[in-house]
Amino acid sequence: MRPTSELAAKSARLITEPARAPSAPGLMHIFTLWISILLPVGILYIVFYDSVAYMADLWINDENYGHGMLVPLVSLYLIWQKRGLLLERSVSGSWWGVVWILAGAALYVIGELATVYQFLHVALWCLIVGLLVSAFGSRAVATITFPLGFLLTVVPLPQFLYQGLSGRLQLISSALGVGCLQFIGITAFRDGNVIDLGPIQLQVVDACSGLRYLFPLATLALLCSYLFRERLWKRIVLFVSSIPISILLNGFRIGMIGLLVEHFGQGAAEGFYHLFEGWVLFMASLGLLLAEMVILRKLGPPLEPQAGDRVSPSLGTAPLSLSTALLRPTYLYSVGLLCLLPLASAQVTDRGEIPLARQSFLDFPMQLKGWSGTSFPLEARYVEVLKFDDYLLADYQRPPAPGVNLYIAYYRSQRKGQSAHSPQSCIPGGGWEINAIETVQLAPPGAAHDVPANRALIQKGDQRQLVLYWFKQRDRVVANEYLVKVYVLWDAMTRQRTDGALIRLTTPIQQNETDQAAEHRLIQFAQDINPVLPRYVPD
Repeated sequence: MRPTSELAAKSARLITEPARAPSAPGLMHIFTLWISILLPVGILYIVFYDSVAYMADLWINDENYGHGMLVPLVSLYLIWQKRGLLLERSVSGSWWGVVWILAGAALYVIGELATVYQFLHVALWCLIVGLLVSAFGSRAVATITFPLGFLLTVVPLPQFLYQGLSGRLQLISSALGVGCLQFIGITAFRDGNVIDLGPIQLQVVDACSGLRYLFPLATLALLCSYLFRERLWKRIVLFVSSIPISILLNGFRIGMIGLLVEHFGQGAAEGFYHLFEGWVLFMASLGLLLAEMVILRKLGPPLEPQAGDRVSPSLGTAPLSLSTALLRPTYLYSVGLLCLLPLASAQVTDRGEIPLARQSFLDFPMQLKGWSGTSFPLEARYVEVLKFDDYLLADYQRPPAPGVNLYIAYYRSQRKGQSAHSPQSCIPGGGWEINAIETVQLAPPGAAHDVPANRALIQKGDQRQLVLYWFKQRDRVVANEYLVKVYVLWDAMTRQRTDGALIRLTTPIQQNETDQAAEHRLIQFAQDINPVLPRYVPD
């Protein structure tokens, strides 16, 4: 046992000597920490600049996605609220982050080769999740599942889904608007997406489809459902109800525009009135959501507070520092793996494609096996959206039968934002309703086997038309839009080719004519042009 005097002296030194400050981190430690932060940020910025710029352009210029610029800020705020809990539960990094990184890299390559922007957006999300999982671990990242998942609401719909949804909502909104007008005693009729008020006709265009209310309201309802601390079924009801609310109120808005036009003239459908009605109706839909939350809260017993609802500890009391998480081997390995992505990106985006000799559609024959054609230009606004390299739009006649409209859009290289658009996306936008669509088999002369095509019966009021279309992708004829993307991906990797074309034939169905007669006319025309197509759309 030590003497009492020795222990007393040691205690006195501990009291009188100042406490030693913890050793400052070395320069190498600080340098590694900053590299672990800035390097992945720089890589993601370089690789995903185009796709993020595409999304940002939609947020600024497309009112349907105007809410998108707020979503990342809301997600960051929600993550900041959970920061203490995130660090508290971060026991160790997880190698599952590497799996997320590999999945994101694979989606990036697929998105680049298949020309699908949505794959690129989801790829960026996967890489961000992978870095977080490798730094903090799966259990810790699970505490911010909703803020991370909420980021996906900014990903725009694929164009063919957007156009199809927009066209159907235009028709639904037109029907609801006419119903509102007829309910209050105003004579109105619907012809496709055109509302006939007698001397004035109102066209329900793409901007009036209601998507500019549906997308932000559904996103806001999803956020409210997360913050609504009630039972799961109530939160689901709250989110799902945003869809019919936005559709019904948009139909009511169109009815109100019709009422104003009936009393104040065409100007009431434009400018301030149109904008004002839109904002008023959106605020009304938000009010309905809040009222629904009040009603749902009163249904059934209240939800007991959960352990996870407690306030997260502050960063100062968390057992883990941010620098510790960012210097874990799992995170550093993921960052090293991410460094290979720019190399893969350079190989994919700068890939060369085999140049093909072809004739311009300016030389396409206007006299063909008894058919006499007249070509005419497409409107500039459609040319800007479709982004083809060459096209043909012509009406062919062979009396006494009705004429056939021929449209061919050729793409020399199908890359992001530049690929064949499905007619199913465009037809509803013109006010036409697709009554029936099916896949049929054509038998071109000299072909070794039948080739598939889509047969669509469309109608607008009393007008009926038959549409036949297919995609010629290299030496393949494809009817399925999804297969087009698959073959673009495969041929880009194996053949260095992504060229292709959409071919669409349209003919009117006369009142005294059967659908079969119109179909026979289209098939006969398709067989007549088939021998000359390879000169303009190479095999």
